Amino acid sequence: MSLISLLIALVAERYLSTSLWQFRTYFDAYVSLFRSSKLMHLAKQSIVSQLIFIAIPVVICDLLIELVDDGLLYLVFSTMILIVCFGCVKTRQCYKDYLMSAFRGEQSSCQLHHDQLQQETCSTPMSFGQLLVWLNYRYFIAIMIFFVVFGPAGALFYRLLVTMNETPEALEKECTKDEIKANTHSDTADVNTESSDEPEPSAEVKAETHATSSTEKVETPILEDILFWVDWLPVRIVAFGYMLVGHFSKAMPVWLENLFDINKQPNQILISVAQKSEDFMIDPEDCTAEPCLLVKLAKRTLLLCLAAIAILILTGILN
Repeated sequence: MSLISLLIALVAERYLSTSLWQFRTYFDAYVSLFRSSKLMHLAKQSIVSQLIFIAIPVVICDLLIELVDDGLLYLVFSTMILIVCFGCVKTRQCYKDYLMSAFRGEQSSCQLHHDQLQQETCSTPMSFGQLLVWLNYRYFIAIMIFFVVFGPAGALFYRLLVTMNETPEALEKECTKDEIKANTHSDTADVNTESSDEPEPSAEVKAETHATSSTEKVETPILEDILFWVDWLPVRIVAFGYMLVGHFSKAMPVWLENLFDINKQPNQILISVAQKSEDFMIDPEDCTAEPCLLVKLAKRTLLLCLAAIAILILTGILN
């Protein structure tokens, strides 16, 4: 069932480009629902609210999967979840716009598309081709791995974790606004009643704002650390796949060098191996050379991962 769901989802995702099949549509709706619920107010620390925010849909998805006894319903339900988790129309459209601008010789427009995609995904500074390699892992290969190992709930967990790292302010900003509104309302009430303790509310606002900003500085890396360790093994497996579809002898030393390195970020390891796996000459005047070659390499790696998953499922190693 998992193999059939993967094949259907990979084909359907390219053609189902409406907002109904996009992950961000449901993510934004869930954020609004979560903000209006009592859970946001019960979770005093933002990291607690973030963990609860991720856990609720994952647990619900897992329970629904357990309740489905019919094989056909399971196939339909898991495939729909996988298509939604794959959904990244904006990234694909940005790549197309980048190529069109490059073919017209508009390097400034190419840079704008590059900056836009990098900003939307909160990625570290890297070339456009390197960014596409990393996003291909994040939005496709990693989700495939978590789907076949942990089921639809695993794919949903990974995509939620990635999206929360891409939009770390999704919950905090709204919470901060609510606090500011509450404090502003309190200030207005104090002014109308001509209270003698008028300066105190402003001091409280400053204290709460300072506490919120310091909390964000401490808590934001926690989700990043979780994602770092979640990506630790899959990134090395996928990087090995890049070697197999590229120049194995050139990429092997880089892969071995980073195999047990816990200090390097996953994107740095994957990109360094991918670059060694492909030979290309970078022409400063040609903005399409690196992205096109690296995207072709990423597609070959995705097909290799799909073939490996198919073999593992058909032989019974993965169920």
